[in-house]
Amino acid sequence: MTQALILLATRDLETWVLDDWAERCAQALGAGERLLTLYGRAAGDDVLTTALLQGPDGALRVLRGAGRRGQSFPSLTPKFPAAQLLERELWEQTGLVPSGHPWLKPVRFEGARQQRMHEYPFFTVRGQEVHEVGVGPIHASVIEPGHFRFMCHGEKVHHLEIQLGYQHRGIEAQLLRRPPLALSPLLESIVGDSSVAYAWGYCAAVEALSASTVSDGAQAQRGVALELERIAMHLATLNGLATDIAFLQGGASYGRLRTAIINASMRICGSRFGRGWLRPGGVRCAIDDALQQDLRTTLAAFARDLTQVNTLMLDSRSVQSRFQGVGVVSQKAAQDIGLSGPVARASGVAYDTRVSLAGAPYAAHPVTLLLEPSGDCWSRMKLRMVEIDESLRWINAVLQTSPRAAAVALPLDSPLAPQHLCISITEGFRGPVLQALETDATGQLVQYKVQDPSLQNWFGLALCVRDNEISDFPICNKSFDLSYCGNDL
Repeated sequence: MTQALILLATRDLETWVLDDWAERCAQALGAGERLLTLYGRAAGDDVLTTALLQGPDGALRVLRGAGRRGQSFPSLTPKFPAAQLLERELWEQTGLVPSGHPWLKPVRFEGARQQRMHEYPFFTVRGQEVHEVGVGPIHASVIEPGHFRFMCHGEKVHHLEIQLGYQHRGIEAQLLRRPPLALSPLLESIVGDSSVAYAWGYCAAVEALSASTVSDGAQAQRGVALELERIAMHLATLNGLATDIAFLQGGASYGRLRTAIINASMRICGSRFGRGWLRPGGVRCAIDDALQQDLRTTLAAFARDLTQVNTLMLDSRSVQSRFQGVGVVSQKAAQDIGLSGPVARASGVAYDTRVSLAGAPYAAHPVTLLLEPSGDCWSRMKLRMVEIDESLRWINAVLQTSPRAAAVALPLDSPLAPQHLCISITEGFRGPVLQALETDATGQLVQYKVQDPSLQNWFGLALCVRDNEISDFPICNKSFDLSYCGNDL
């Protein structure tokens, strides 16, 4: 396996009636399996549903159901809260109704609902001294739109509701309008700070569907690209955290260090964000001996400076006072609502798909699963620091031992296997980026489903602000550092 994915012939997939499908999903979740995604595809009034689950042993399996638009099925959410947003998305996109869902409301206001965002049913906290504070959807500078409504008693936040869905880019529909092997530039622009994660997941999926092999050297270089992206974006988060509390030494240093990393990526592929580095079949830009030496020299100097600024942050009493005990998400809450990525690991949830679904090159060069226990802003900050250290160690190990790779790409007219479903999972810096590609009888794509980890993790941000002061929201928000466009597809 070249990357974490599952490839299945759709004709071999048993399809259950909707109620039986929901029951089997519930049984799997009750047995301890993790719900990775749940989505649907409508063709007229007929709807196919797909659930991807991962067992405690790491094995992936797909459960498929079939129903009719408007049909109901027993909601999973009352017993398994991690399904709540996925069921809402399924309802919004296909018309299937999760009966018993505690609060069924749109996720993105797609289609006919696009001009009806004013109808969003916000939760209301009542009381003589309760007041509401609304922020957005228009924000300063170039940030994407999103509305945050705080229900407060004095300065304490009782409830935060986050309403997104203001952007309607139609990404999934656009992915069906171009040749499947020519989608790299579009995939790289879905979430700009996760370009490599999206590109790798796409490449892995179309390679599996076209029965193409990728050299070990190319896989290793893809891993280097992904870990450089992880380092750069963790540094951006640390920079923001330091700036939000006016710890200027940290803010200035992390910003400078991030520039060193993204410039290293630019010298390899021509883009600071890694765009154009990966292509189906391998890599477009190979790391030769001169680039490897340049990268090793850059990382050595970077590591020395990073250790110094991390020590300053961790030893500062003002930083400790501001972050410790603020924005706590317990391990149980993180598991219940389906958090993933570093925000889950910072709450003690041992889940990293580079470990549980270790394909090449992570099988040959394992990464260490890193956890922090306290689930607060301090924990989320520390986890990013140690994950950067681990990425540095991993990159240096790969550069020393992995074979070189030549630039190579699959022909744009390479055929895809007909009537197949391929789901790829790539552990980006926010968590697992999931992409599901399904072909028809002629090998053409009939569905391209994209799921960013931000989709689920936004609810964790809303949860972590409860019982904190409203002035704590900026650091809670930055400690999660989620994507608006990852939600608003």
